[in-house]
Amino acid sequence: MTVVVDINVLLDVFQNRQPHYDASARVLSLVCDGRLKGIFPAHGITTLFYLIAKHGTRSDAMSAVEYALSFFEVRCLDKNGWKLARSLPMADFEDAVVASLALGAGASLIITRNVPDFANAPMQAVSPANFLSGLPASC
Repeated sequence: MTVVVDINVLLDVFQNRQPHYDASARVLSLVCDGRLKGIFPAHGITTLFYLIAKHGTRSDAMSAVEYALSFFEVRCLDKNGWKLARSLPMADFEDAVVASLALGAGASLIITRNVPDFANAPMQAVSPANFLSGLPASC
């Protein structure tokens, strides 16, 4: 299954944000193990670096970027993808960009902790915990 993983899931793990850490870490583990094909938005790489360096160290931030580059397919939008994002009936443009990227990548869904922000997205968004609760026990 191909999923787009929103930046907040990675931040939960790299910043040890409780109580979200466990579910987000399990989702990332599924990507690392190849049981999920994880896509991460290219525009999120610099934001990931910035937020982790701001609240941690540059070394921590570089490790997070290396992790994303090692285990995720990093995708960016072309001009038509940006136009689609602009036309989506979503309040937050960055979330619309993530939704547009997910559509273009053929992802099954978006894994995010900001599910309400994706209410008007053209595809389903689910929290890490809800995603995991729907997985077979063998995963």
